Amino acid sequence: MPASKGVGKYFSAQNLKKDLPASLVVFLVALPLCLGIALASGAPLFAGLLTGIIGGIVVAAISGSQLSVSGPAAGLTVIVFTSIAQLGGYEIFLLALVIAGVLQVALGFLKAGTIANFFPSSVIEGMLAAIGIILIMKQIPYALGYNADFEGSETFQSGGSNTFSAISDALSMITPGAVVISVLSLLVLIYWNKIKKVNVVPAPLVVVIIGIVLNMVFKGTTFEIDTVHLVQVPVVNSFSEFTGLFMTPDFSQIANPTVWTVAFTIAIVASLESLLSLEAVDKIDPYKRVSPTNRELVAQGTGNLICGLIGGLPLTAVIVRSSANVNSGGKTKASSMLHGIWLLASLLLIPGLINSIPLSCLAAVLIFTGAKLAKFALFKKMWREGKGQFIPFIVTILAVVFTDLLKGVAIGMVIGVFYILRNNMRNPYFYTISSKGDKEVIRITLSEEVSFLNKAAISYTLNNLPPESDVVIDGTNSKYIDPDVLEVIHNFKHNAYSRAIIVKLENIKHRYDVPQLKEMIYKPEKVHENV
Repeated sequence: MPASKGVGKYFSAQNLKKDLPASLVVFLVALPLCLGIALASGAPLFAGLLTGIIGGIVVAAISGSQLSVSGPAAGLTVIVFTSIAQLGGYEIFLLALVIAGVLQVALGFLKAGTIANFFPSSVIEGMLAAIGIILIMKQIPYALGYNADFEGSETFQSGGSNTFSAISDALSMITPGAVVISVLSLLVLIYWNKIKKVNVVPAPLVVVIIGIVLNMVFKGTTFEIDTVHLVQVPVVNSFSEFTGLFMTPDFSQIANPTVWTVAFTIAIVASLESLLSLEAVDKIDPYKRVSPTNRELVAQGTGNLICGLIGGLPLTAVIVRSSANVNSGGKTKASSMLHGIWLLASLLLIPGLINSIPLSCLAAVLIFTGAKLAKFALFKKMWREGKGQFIPFIVTILAVVFTDLLKGVAIGMVIGVFYILRNNMRNPYFYTISSKGDKEVIRITLSEEVSFLNKAAISYTLNNLPPESDVVIDGTNSKYIDPDVLEVIHNFKHNAYSRAIIVKLENIKHRYDVPQLKEMIYKPEKVHENV
């Protein structure tokens, strides 16, 4: 089904009641992010807006996700910046982006999107909370009227400072007008929805209106907002100026091996970030819909292919914009598509008005969004679920905050997998004791999957069974029993007579049959062996 025909059903009056206001909020959040990421990437500012437009209109139309919003990703800024310098020009970088898009589409058709199912929920929750914390820290300078940008543990642009010393610097260089706007904006965001009748108007939209009005009121006073603290989009005065903003890739470098290295790097990193963001968005979707991951890779690849052809930046599914969409009441993909249309319209029709929005009021919107992602209730919930959930959760948060998204998630995954394996090693069987006449019978029921990781636990249990007991080892529920475990079980049975233990094996393959099998993956037909 063509995308234009398939997405038409989302633009119903019933859906637009929620999607239209949400799209305006996402647009207001995405606008400064698109510009800021382009600046941090060493690319033209127009490239950031162009990527947001393509992410909103094209990717959302193809994607199977209803709430995910795509655009330029902060997690790729370092890769983009170094790649442009390494390749020697932005046009050559665009060629690498075109190839990366093709690779992503291929990964989608190869059904590589299933990798998202292997990330523990504690790591996903930790990633969300970490992004919320980073978002708050990143926006504090803007809220205070200090326009230097930073993220995570990256070097602060004005020197060798880290994130925390940057916040300290911002506190010493406060712009009073920006602080007034950001504080008032946060109060509106917190209390607006509690006011009946007027709360039908989205609070972030009210915040932007207040910001524009106060910016005008403060002119000529000590609270005046400098231009550097306002949104800045390119002003287009004619169609020729608009078309002159586009750039095309340098296909003459197609044989350059560095181009292909950059392309593979972008394809892998962008795909992983998109899948992680998609998983996270599905978790906060109030309708609990599950997005098709393979289709998402195709959508993201198509978006990156188009971005590369006309001068954009790499795009991914972005959790910040997506969470703003969810929190603003977005219902379908129409909100994401409309936000792309608003980005295009703002560039063409109202660049002057957009350039009068103080960054401090937009910072308040993002701080409020970050606080929802890292709310205290989430920490309490993970704590109650036990250390097997809480430790990977908190480690992921710390790792993402002090390194970057991908490294942090990788560290969280290592810790999460460790606890999964640890729990798996501890629970390879159920241990019950029953009576049979005057004797007690110890029944050991093996779990569904018994891997070599369970060998030590099972061996320890068998070797510490009391002498002169009756033991039943039951493999009825097991789909897989590792050959190493089978060897332990049969060796125990063979030597049990020395301790006067009577052993009965139920539905467990004989150890002598193992060497004749190439791989003993599934337990064969049931057998019954008595001593």
